Amino acid sequence: MFGLIGHLTSLEHAQSVANELGYPEYADQGLDFWCSAPPQIVDTITVTSITGQKIEGRYVESCFLPEMLATRRIKAATRKILNAMAHAQKHGINITALGGFSSIIFETFNLQQIKQIRNLKLEFERFTTGNTHTAYILCRQVEQAAPKLGIELSKATVAVCGATGDIGSAVCRWLNAKTNVAELLLIARDKERLQDLQSELGRGKIMNLEEALPQADIVVWVASMPKGVEIDPSTLKQPCLLIDGGYPKNLATQVQHPEIYVLNGGIVEHSLDIEWKIMKIVNMDVPGRQLFACFAESMLLEFEKLYTNFSWGRNQITVEKMEQIGEISVKHGFRPLMSFWC
Repeated sequence: MFGLIGHLTSLEHAQSVANELGYPEYADQGLDFWCSAPPQIVDTITVTSITGQKIEGRYVESCFLPEMLATRRIKAATRKILNAMAHAQKHGINITALGGFSSIIFETFNLQQIKQIRNLKLEFERFTTGNTHTAYILCRQVEQAAPKLGIELSKATVAVCGATGDIGSAVCRWLNAKTNVAELLLIARDKERLQDLQSELGRGKIMNLEEALPQADIVVWVASMPKGVEIDPSTLKQPCLLIDGGYPKNLATQVQHPEIYVLNGGIVEHSLDIEWKIMKIVNMDVPGRQLFACFAESMLLEFEKLYTNFSWGRNQITVEKMEQIGEISVKHGFRPLMSFWC
């Protein structure tokens, strides 16, 4: 059995869907209440592969909200993720994906050093961040979407915003090794890590966001949008492809121009309907078939009976592992989302 650990996008969002999750008593509660709310299994999932194989999973609502980080409730945030992991393990789930902020919090606050949750010892091999599949899908979206817009990769400049993160660095490795993109622009806050990545790749220009955006034919956005930052569409190339790999996704509402195309990055479509309700709550366009690629990774590992933390640690994703999860993804009927906003 596979598991998915997720969370809602805001307190307002959580309050609005509490009834649908089966917890009406949560609907009018404030942030302090959500800080103390325990994790809950709120959905049972059935997925059928195009091979005919069928698997079952559970969705674990962590009750984490992004406002916990914004209001410096760090202990509450980390406790949410650890408790959700323990909840999944106690219910016998073989492989669970950490979705959204779950994996970011785990890595940022080095939660791997906390192995004991009350009377339970966490078995980390039961968990995956899902970042390898996410990185693979982002790269396939670049490769498949660019030609549809008349952008030749061999002549294109690709900017990766969040280049030193786990997903961003993997995207850079793939684009460097598997495509013939003309130029890579590397954007991140940590200059030392940027220099290390540049040295590893043997190429790439280190730039700040303001410098890079006007030069880019394609922007792969895998970092959270800094507060107060706005993108002026008139400064971008036309056409320009923006792949929004963040969560929650907001580039489509911020950048609106007939020649600027926004693609929801890191989203996959399954060939067959998935039996679940949770994707309606996170507003997927086709909730029966669309999902986050990180969630799909745990499904793929369950299909293959690969009960291991396939994606784990920072900057450990190799091109070879991306190819491996990509082959499994195709085998079981997943494909990158290719619907544009403009």
